[in-house]
Amino acid sequence: MAETLRIGGACGFWGEAPHATAQLLAGGVDFLVYDYLAEITMSLLARAKARDADAGYAPDFVTDAVTPNLTEITKSGVKLLSNAGGMNPVACADAVRAAIDAAGVSLRVAVVEGDDILPRAEDCAGVSEMFSGAALPQRDRIASMNAYLGALPVVAALRAGADIVITGRCADSALTLAACIWRFDWPTDSYDLLAAGSLTGHLLECGPQATGGNFTDWEAAGDLARIGYPIAEVAEDGSILLSKPQGTTGTVTRASVGEQMLYEIGDPRAYLLPDVICDFSRVALTQAGPDRVSLTGARGHPPSGQLKVCATYQDGYRGGMVFQMNGRDAGRKARAFAQAGLDRARDRLRDMGAPDFTQTAMEAFGGHPNDGSYEEIAFKAAVRHPDARAVGLFLKELTGTALATPPGLHFFTGAGRPKPSPVVALFSFLIDARDITCRVTLDGDELAFAPDLPSLAQETPEPAPQPPAPETDGDQATVPLEQLAWARSGDKGDSANIGVIARHPDALPHIWAALSAEAIEKLFEPELRGEVQRYFLPGSHSMNIVMTRVLGGGGIASLRNDPQGKSFAQRLLSLPIAVPASLIHRMEGGAE
Repeated sequence: MAETLRIGGACGFWGEAPHATAQLLAGGVDFLVYDYLAEITMSLLARAKARDADAGYAPDFVTDAVTPNLTEITKSGVKLLSNAGGMNPVACADAVRAAIDAAGVSLRVAVVEGDDILPRAEDCAGVSEMFSGAALPQRDRIASMNAYLGALPVVAALRAGADIVITGRCADSALTLAACIWRFDWPTDSYDLLAAGSLTGHLLECGPQATGGNFTDWEAAGDLARIGYPIAEVAEDGSILLSKPQGTTGTVTRASVGEQMLYEIGDPRAYLLPDVICDFSRVALTQAGPDRVSLTGARGHPPSGQLKVCATYQDGYRGGMVFQMNGRDAGRKARAFAQAGLDRARDRLRDMGAPDFTQTAMEAFGGHPNDGSYEEIAFKAAVRHPDARAVGLFLKELTGTALATPPGLHFFTGAGRPKPSPVVALFSFLIDARDITCRVTLDGDELAFAPDLPSLAQETPEPAPQPPAPETDGDQATVPLEQLAWARSGDKGDSANIGVIARHPDALPHIWAALSAEAIEKLFEPELRGEVQRYFLPGSHSMNIVMTRVLGGGGIASLRNDPQGKSFAQRLLSLPIAVPASLIHRMEGGAE
C-alpha cells in the first residue's frame, strides 16, 4: 500500500471543545492541526498584548491541548501544528516549553514569525480595501495588521526537527499543507498536489463541521456531545480519505464533507491561497464505506504572488439590548418600545448638539405558538456611534422606558444594563509576498529560511462550467429546497457564502435555475446591498453563492443578529422549488 499521512483536525476556533486532542490521539494520527484565529480574534489578541506583553496568544492551546496530553504526544511521536501564537507566538512557545519542562519530557518547539506588519503600517499608506475600495484608516486607529503566511516556513521548521510548530497568522489550511509537503517532499510547483493538501486542510480547519456539525441533516450526527473530530488520510498522489475516530458519534458522508468543502471558499475555481490557487470545482466525493469519504480531483495553479493582509481598526462603538415581548401584536409592541427609547436618546443628542447615531437596527424573532392572536417574540434594538457615551445614552434611555412600555415586556436580568463596546472593523488588502520576511526559530535558534518563490506564469482560464438545462416535461411538484439539497453558509468580511449540494445529481439543474441572482436578491432583501455571484461545481453536483455587502459590515462591526451569515443557508433551504414529479419519485426511491 502507498504511504499515507493521518492528520487530525483538533480545533476550529478559539474556544473550541478541549477534548479533541485526546480523542484524536486515541484514534491514531501522525499530525494534529489547530486553527484558533479569525480576523476579529486577532484584534482581541492585539488588545490583550497591549495590556500585557506576555499575552496575545490563545492560552487554551497550552492549558487544554498540550499540557494534559504531553505524555501521549511524546509517546506516540505525533507532531502539533498550530496558529495559536496569534499576536505573540514567542510567548506562546515559551508557555509550551514551560509545560514540557514541568512534565519532564523532551519535545522541540519552533516559532514562525513575520505575519505581523503593524510596525510597517506607514509603508502601506495608499492601499485600498480589496472589497470596498476604501482608504486605509489612520495608524492610531489600527489595532492589528497581519499577512496570511503560507506553508513553507512551517515546512522549514519540520525539516529542522520540530515536534511542535507555533505560528501567528497563516492561511487556515497552510498547516495541513505543510505536513503533506514535509512528509511527501512535494515540489512547490506541483500545484495539483498543493491544491489537494490545501483541500485537506480546508476540510480539517473547522473541526467537527466535516463530521456532522452544523450539518443540514443534523439528526444523522446523533449525540452531538460525543461527536468525532475529523481525520484525513492523505496519500502521496494527493488522494484524500476523510473519517473520524471509531466509537464516536457524528456522520461522515458525501453531504457532510461536501458542505465543509464549499464553506466560505468564494469562487471554487480560484480559491486564493499563499502557496497555490485552488480549483475545487471538479472535486469528486465518493462514499468509501461507513463514515469514510474519498476526495479526488483537486487542481491547482501558480499562486498570485500576493498575500492577503487583514487589518482591524476601531470604528466607533455599538450597543444594544435583546428583550422579550408577548401577547397580542407582540412585534408591534416591541418596536414601539424600542422606538420610544431611540427617540428619547435622539432628543438628548440633539439638545447637546451631538450627531445622530450612524446606524440603528431593530430585529424581531419568533411568532405565534398557536393559531390565535397570542404571540411571543425576542426583539433586538442596537445602535452605533463614534462616541461611546452616545451609545450608553441610548441604552440608558431604552432601559428607562421600561415602565412606559406596552404590556408584555420581560427579559432575563443580569448585572445591570448592557454597556457600549468598541466596534472593531476589518480592512483587507493585498501585499507583494516578496515584501514579507519570515523568521523561523527552533528552541530559540534561528533557522536559515529563504523560500524559493515560484515563477508566476499566467494561465488562460478555462470557461466556467454551466449546468445543463432543467427538464420541463411532465407534471411539476413544488417542494422546499431542503428536500432537494444540503446547504451551509458562512462569511468573509461583509460577504456571505452559501454552498448548496444537490441530494440527487438530476436536481442540480432545477436548483440552479430556481436560485437565480434575482431570486436570491429578493429573498435577502433588504440586507443585501451588493451583488450576487453564482458558481457551478460539476464534480460535487453543487453550486456556491456569494453575496457581497450583506452583513452590515460583518463581525463585531455589524448590528445584525447574525453578523456572519451562519443562518442564511437555513433561510435559503425554506425556498419553494418547482421540479418534475418524476424527480421526486427517483429521489424517494434512493437512486443517485
